[in-house]
Amino acid sequence: MSEKQGFFKRLFGGGKSAPEKPGEEKPDVAEEAIAEAAPEPSSEPEPEAPVSPEPAENAPTEEPEPELPPSLEAATPEVAAEPVPEPEAIEPVTPEPEPAPEPEQAAEEPKKSWFGRLTSGLSRSSSALKESLVSIVAKRKLDDAMLEDLEDVLIAADLGVETAMRITESLAKGRYDKEISDAEVRAVLAEEVARTLEPVAVPLEIDPARKPHVILVVGVNGTGKTTTIAKLAGKFRDEGKSVVLAAGDTFRAAAVEQLKIWGGRIGAPVVSREIGADAAGLAFDALDKAKSEEADVLMIDTAGRLQNKADLMAELEKIIRVIRKKDETAPHTVLLTLDATTGQNAMQQVEIFGKVAGVTGLIMTKLDGTARGGILVAISAKHKLPVHAIGVGEGIDDLQPFDANEFARAIAGADALEVEA
Repeated sequence: MSEKQGFFKRLFGGGKSAPEKPGEEKPDVAEEAIAEAAPEPSSEPEPEAPVSPEPAENAPTEEPEPELPPSLEAATPEVAAEPVPEPEAIEPVTPEPEPAPEPEQAAEEPKKSWFGRLTSGLSRSSSALKESLVSIVAKRKLDDAMLEDLEDVLIAADLGVETAMRITESLAKGRYDKEISDAEVRAVLAEEVARTLEPVAVPLEIDPARKPHVILVVGVNGTGKTTTIAKLAGKFRDEGKSVVLAAGDTFRAAAVEQLKIWGGRIGAPVVSREIGADAAGLAFDALDKAKSEEADVLMIDTAGRLQNKADLMAELEKIIRVIRKKDETAPHTVLLTLDATTGQNAMQQVEIFGKVAGVTGLIMTKLDGTARGGILVAISAKHKLPVHAIGVGEGIDDLQPFDANEFARAIAGADALEVEA
């Protein structure tokens, strides 16, 4: 009992401050002792209460302030011994966050190849085709009705009437009135798509005899013109070519800033003006700068414009006229960026921009996450314009030169099949 009361003395600080942790029950006893001591001082046996040993045992909170220092010094090792287990309980928690870096390594490991990203990007197109084909050919022989159904599915997939007819004609040879699997249909599909696309799979090349080689990039809003320019410029710089960029989308401050950021990253100067400035005059100044610096490439961004807006298309014609005052042969390349998600509307864009700007090549973007990737096949079959590159994401490596075989295999979902060139 004397040791416990000495411990309460240390907690209470000699009755001056309230106990912090374990002494919540004892102060009640002390208060009762004080209450008992108050009425009894009149009685005779209580004058012995002020004796020093008794109050130290019964009333620890009031009197013995002089006795506290020795008791505190003597009890300090006991107090230090009790809170020790608390930090030991905290220690086992610390090693748990250490395995956190493992998922980060796992995230870096599955870095897909280009074909892997292409296949993943076109998965919605290929999945939609596969589901339709499976439902048509299941437990049926190839007859006229099936060929018509297959043709409808291929047209609905934006492959175009010409391509759809060639595929069904190829299927009918040697297979008519026989059972056919969806894998056979997809193999023929991949073969015919590759045959359509191979003539238009042309790399974007820079003519070294031209200083600079002028590339004008056109397209409607949201097709990724500015990002495509930045990615192509980065590839040119990696090849050792000097590049000048022209922020010709003077209607959008974000486009100008975006091009400036990219220019800073790849070390390419950017010619720009205030928002709303004349885009044709800016293009003229940019060409003048590129010539004076003997740059290998000049890439000119333009404002996104709808193909059915005559005034905007007239402004595009003006840009080309002004450029040709400086160089009669420019622009040497006119790239049209197409958004794969627009489907058949992309076909109309090719026709209109081709007439106004003299489009020389195509770059299709946003093939990832769309079920309408087949439109590139229909465009190629009809217009036979070179397809220089395709994009399946926002990363700089997600824009790659166009490969007809890879695209055909990815869109047919026939990546495990050998496709003849």
